[in-house]
Amino acid sequence: MSPLNEAFEAIRDFMETGGDVLYGILIVTFLMWMLIIERLWYFRATYRSEAKKVIDAWNARTDTRSWYAHKIRAAMISQVSENLNQGVGMIKTLVALCPLIGLLGTVTGMITVFEVMAIMGSSNARAMAAGVSQATIPTMAGMVAALSGLFMSTYIERKAKREAERLEDSLTMEH
Repeated sequence: MSPLNEAFEAIRDFMETGGDVLYGILIVTFLMWMLIIERLWYFRATYRSEAKKVIDAWNARTDTRSWYAHKIRAAMISQVSENLNQGVGMIKTLVALCPLIGLLGTVTGMITVFEVMAIMGSSNARAMAAGVSQATIPTMAGMVAALSGLFMSTYIERKAKREAERLEDSLTMEH
């Protein structure tokens, strides 16, 4: 068997052992990472040209000292800052959702354990093992997914703040 087939089989076994809730965690994690990748792509590809346009527009102005010019500068910075932070709230929401879905898996797994106990009695540990797996694996998966998203959302927030401050510093009020 090829290593790729072994990997897919291991993932399939993991998903079956963890129960249906793992599919919810998978979907939320996929959406979260798509948003993270989009933000990273924005910083890498789109933001530089957007910042250059704003800087060029500011430098092309003849009036950069008046109250009116100050408000235009603030609006430019605000617009860029809004673009930098776009989607961060959704990423943070999905990060917070991952452990909650994991807890849902804990509840459904414990219900399975109690059902087995009601039918077969409490002395059959093998019968309860599937429910215990359904109770623990989604919790672990939700926490791992949340941690990965938490690190990246913090990185994205810091980068957005740093880039907005850098842009603000480059729009000088002199001339």
